[in-house]
Amino acid sequence: MAIGGMVVSNVGRNYEGSGLNAFVVVTCLVAAMGGLIFGYDLGISGGVTSMEPFLERFFPSVYRKMNDETVHQNEYCKFDSELLTLFTSSLYLAALAASFVASVITRSFGRKVSMLIGGVVFFIGSILNGAAANIEMLIIGRLLLGIGVGFANQSVPLYLSEMAPAKMRGALNIGFQMAITIGILVANFVNYGTAQIKGGWGWRVSLGLAAVPAVMLTVGAMFLPDTPNSILERGNHEEAKRMLQRVRDAVNVDDEFQDLVDACEASKKIQNPWKNILLPQYRPQLTICILVPFFQQLTGINVIMFYAPVLFKTLGFGDNASLISSAITGVVNVLATIVSIVSVDRFGRRVLFLEGGTQMIISQIAVAVLIALNFGVSGEGVLTKPEADLLLVLICAYVAAFAWSWGPLGWLVPSEICPLEIRSAAQAINVSVNMFFTFIIAQVFLSMLCHMKFGLFFFFAGFVIIMTVFIYFFLPETKNVPIEEMNRVWKAHWFWGKYIPDEAVIGGPTTKSTTTTDHGDDYNKPANNVV
Repeated sequence: MAIGGMVVSNVGRNYEGSGLNAFVVVTCLVAAMGGLIFGYDLGISGGVTSMEPFLERFFPSVYRKMNDETVHQNEYCKFDSELLTLFTSSLYLAALAASFVASVITRSFGRKVSMLIGGVVFFIGSILNGAAANIEMLIIGRLLLGIGVGFANQSVPLYLSEMAPAKMRGALNIGFQMAITIGILVANFVNYGTAQIKGGWGWRVSLGLAAVPAVMLTVGAMFLPDTPNSILERGNHEEAKRMLQRVRDAVNVDDEFQDLVDACEASKKIQNPWKNILLPQYRPQLTICILVPFFQQLTGINVIMFYAPVLFKTLGFGDNASLISSAITGVVNVLATIVSIVSVDRFGRRVLFLEGGTQMIISQIAVAVLIALNFGVSGEGVLTKPEADLLLVLICAYVAAFAWSWGPLGWLVPSEICPLEIRSAAQAINVSVNMFFTFIIAQVFLSMLCHMKFGLFFFFAGFVIIMTVFIYFFLPETKNVPIEEMNRVWKAHWFWGKYIPDEAVIGGPTTKSTTTTDHGDDYNKPANNVV
């Protein structure tokens, strides 16, 4: 696409030893386990809140409303309870606050320290939840889980982006999202199993088992090396160079190391990254780090991830059928994330964003129409078996589209686009915006479903249309671009280029060029990188 008639070509460097090696794969797999704690919690909370023994103990008003056959029931409203949604949403409010503290720790002490703290605090929260005797103990446990999630979500995507070579950064970073989807899937099957336990205490097992991924993250973080960027940021040049040589499996890493040093020197001149991220030259990164997580939550995905069993029960599925259906969506989520891992560095970020957005729009509109035809505005109705199967297929199509687009890319893109001097602050903004709107959606969804009814799905589809248009015009392609050369992409963009000063681009001002390098990608043929 050409706007203004002149296409600018980016010329990047081919660093020596930029391929993949076993050391990088192992460290990235271990770090990606930070996604397990987030995913397990996403999957477990919806199943637990659909279990009648849990509701009877902690949310008796909801339990009575569900089982009172003498009261006229609007199917859309049977789970509407602010206290019930607070159980789910309180975690994300804590994660929001924790992300700012994690930003300081990540910058000052390294990425692995933040991972370690996240794992320990999440472990304590899971024990409290599993042993909860009252609603206060339950909420405190959720808040501790949120702190753990905030620290992990702040540090893990940064760690993966900094350890990975440019040509594999997308696939390795999506390991974080893959771990999230695996956590969700495991939680769905755990909920199905614990719901069968006699005596009504299965919910304790579901909540307490969150300690397992917490232990995995904590132990893994103890043995992880820190990233060359982080070591350099803390002033140890020799150690940083040795780590870069090990990560790239090459002796001569002078070019890449010099770029890291230059970025680090620029970073040290920034006394207050929170103040400087507001400068015009960082406007593109700040905009993306706010709007991408905002839009990610306004896809409506957490309607499915949080409340899938509750949603399916609301729409007439039985207890076991609702848990099985949510497990099916969990399987689709994992498989579709694998599609993203395989394709993100081959086809690029923009293609996945745009295709996923289009598929989500179609699926959500179809879901809304199907629910409207069967339940109308009154909320009275029932799905036939073929209609229920069709609804599940449509929701799976929607989940698949999210899982290979906005799910992983919502974490990947903000973590790879920022220069070192604002990277920790930008990631804190990314996490906090994500957690804030996750909190909002989690808190108001059941009430929105009650009042907006099937129109809720049209509401989310409208936002997906807006964000797909935004991606088309304002997100340049970033695949295979070395992370320290990312300013070249912004400088070449038709809109963002005016904000990036020439001196911010490694190697001097971006100029019109026909030179190519052996990247084998679109870095030298930028999609939408035009002025």
